Amino acid sequence: MANPEHLNRLKQGVATWNEWRKQNPEILVNLYQANLSYAQLSGVNLSHANLTEANLTEANLCNANLNRASLRRAILRGANLDQVNLEAANLEDANLSGLNLRGVNFNRAFLERVNLDSADLCDANLTSANLKGANLKRANFKGATLWGATLCEADLEGVNLEGINLEEANLSRVNLSRANLSGVNLEFAYLGEVNLSYANLSRANLEGANLEQANLEGVIFSNTNLNGVNLNGVTLEGIFNISPIK
Repeated sequence: MANPEHLNRLKQGVATWNEWRKQNPEILVNLYQANLSYAQLSGVNLSHANLTEANLTEANLCNANLNRASLRRAILRGANLDQVNLEAANLEDANLSGLNLRGVNFNRAFLERVNLDSADLCDANLTSANLKGANLKRANFKGATLWGATLCEADLEGVNLEGINLEEANLSRVNLSRANLSGVNLEFAYLGEVNLSYANLSRANLEGANLEQANLEGVIFSNTNLNGVNLNGVTLEGIFNISPIK
């Protein structure tokens, strides 16, 4: 359970809370299972806080600092996370479906099995984030940064990733069926056993990528850079528009 003193201090307001944090940087904030639904927490400093299983339904966390905070299995339904800092935060198994996450900093965040179905991740920073097993169906990644991200076993079916940088990303066993990967940078990415059936890879850069045992049925490879690609165990039958390939 949450530390009653910490919960009471937070209820005194963001300004009071932030000053207390500033004066007591050594205290480990414990808000485990705290009910913070509808709380006004804009600009709050919750870095390194334990918010595991906390209820943040409809909470206003605009511009909040959640750097290295634990939000495992937290309830964030309808929460305002505009411009929040979630660098290196732990959101394993959290439900972020349908949320506006534009411009959010998820750099090096732990997002294993997180539900981001239909979330707006436009311009979000997901550099080196761990999205293993995440549900990313229908998410908007326009302008997002995914360099070095781990996406193995994630579900990206039908997602629009046009023009996204996935250089050196780990996409092993990812479901990218019917995804739009036009113009995507997958240079030196690992795509072993990935499902790319009927995906659009026109103008994509796959130089040095590993597609060992990938499913490429119906893939569109129009003006795609496949220099140095590992296609061991791949069946090339049924691939559309395979020429010209750079």
